[in-house]
Amino acid sequence: MFIKRVSIIQNINIIPEPVLLNLSSGEFILTEETIIFSDQEIFKLSNYLKNHLISATGFNLAVKSIKEKNTNGTTVNLKLNDRKDKLGFEGYSIEVSSKDINITAPYPAGIFYGIQTLRQLLPPEIENDVRVEGIEWRIPCLKSQDFPRFSWRGYMLDEARHFHGKEIVKKMLDLMALLKLNKFHWHLTDDQGWRIEIMKYPKLIEIGSKREETQVGGFFSKKRDGIPHSGYYTQEDIKEIINYAKDRFIQIIPEIDLPGHTRAVLASFPNLSCKGYPFRVSTHWGIHKDVLCVGKEEVFEFIQNLLKEIIDLFPSNIVHIGGDEVLKVRWRECPDCQLRIKKEGLESEKELQTYFTNRVLGFLSKHEQKIILWNDALKKNLEEKPICQYWLRGKKDILEYLKKSGELIMSNFKYTYLDHSYTFTPLKLAYKFEPIPKDLEKMYHKQILGLEAPLWSEYIPNIKRLEWQTFPRLIAFAEIGWTPKIKKNFNSFQERLNKFLKRFDIIGINYANSRDIKTNVFKRLFKVFTLFKEQRGGI
Repeated sequence: MFIKRVSIIQNINIIPEPVLLNLSSGEFILTEETIIFSDQEIFKLSNYLKNHLISATGFNLAVKSIKEKNTNGTTVNLKLNDRKDKLGFEGYSIEVSSKDINITAPYPAGIFYGIQTLRQLLPPEIENDVRVEGIEWRIPCLKSQDFPRFSWRGYMLDEARHFHGKEIVKKMLDLMALLKLNKFHWHLTDDQGWRIEIMKYPKLIEIGSKREETQVGGFFSKKRDGIPHSGYYTQEDIKEIINYAKDRFIQIIPEIDLPGHTRAVLASFPNLSCKGYPFRVSTHWGIHKDVLCVGKEEVFEFIQNLLKEIIDLFPSNIVHIGGDEVLKVRWRECPDCQLRIKKEGLESEKELQTYFTNRVLGFLSKHEQKIILWNDALKKNLEEKPICQYWLRGKKDILEYLKKSGELIMSNFKYTYLDHSYTFTPLKLAYKFEPIPKDLEKMYHKQILGLEAPLWSEYIPNIKRLEWQTFPRLIAFAEIGWTPKIKKNFNSFQERLNKFLKRFDIIGINYANSRDIKTNVFKRLFKVFTLFKEQRGGI
């Protein structure tokens, strides 16, 4: 039988690039006689590795306790150690010789990320879900120590605008795991849809999860497609996805947007609005005037009941409550809101939002939850210190917040928004992104938790468009979040990316290739206008 020999050099294209990697002579060859040895505490990870290898290789590798190790054959050894200070919670070491592959780490998360590196050291064909004949599974001999630059390496998926379902979410979680991303921010509610079952309020899914039609043709378009859109996750679905993410060391952070972006809530419960008249789930994009009425005590009762179910459901102990783009028009006209302003001694409707935020923060803090807000809602008189997610404007305010021990996730609109056109945010610009502001003193750098790339889904109706908008830019953000800044090099990244994408070809990912993202000079001059257009690529 002809055996394909894969060049060792072709195999060294790891993304994110490791902190330290030294190549040596020789190679390890994975065979059906190779044994996986493991510490008992991480036996589940041994089986994860075995199951990932079996499809393409056809090797049903034995998995044994490392205490039983007594063999002259080749082995893959997974072992916990006590190098906590050096490698941290997610760091690992990998050493490959002709006889053994040793992956060691202080914690299971590091073992998992070591497995992802091992996966990338193998030929791309390892990604096949059927056996590949005529190939030797060779891995170059090397030593590597690796750990992330940032603890927060996130991807946000908006399913309020377009619902995709749990199989697509699981697929994205698998790709996040390969890229060593560890936070999945799940935007589950907005004006155009409510996507999570709340037992106490069944109307949220009976009414709020359905819209009559959807705006098409760009941000200012009056056109609608005339096609109903609906979908939601049961609490059992949510638990299943949470467990799936946990097995991949990904933490899921739900976002329940409050008090704006709530037309789906108001369609279900009009009494929670200032006007009280009937609403429908919004069929168009943009910022809406109708928001929750902060003057009504029943609004806070509703929010507390709602958030209690969210807290019980999600084990992350982190809840994102949005707080962005809250128009104050209805509050100015509302007698209940104006009475609230007077009773609480507030000076304006802006302070009324801060009052609202403080009450929600207080409730979540009593339940030992960390809270995330978009930077729109970050005000000086907040009574708690939520995690701030920065997206646009207010840079001076966030720098002050960091200097007062506030924590920040960077999602700069110019660089990280995956729904933007490739003309507006080309891959090179995305890779250029630096989460730590230039004018932030070094002593405050630790307040930057990391970065997150949001995919808002107004114009993401299906998986093909979702993948096309997300990749390859999310791959760049994965490297920014993990690899030391001093090692960032776009030319190196692009060279490794070209080889890495062969894996996506095999998996079947509809990423944007160089032809898709190529733009002419004229388009680049007017790139800002692409923000208001529906993207056409990827279908």
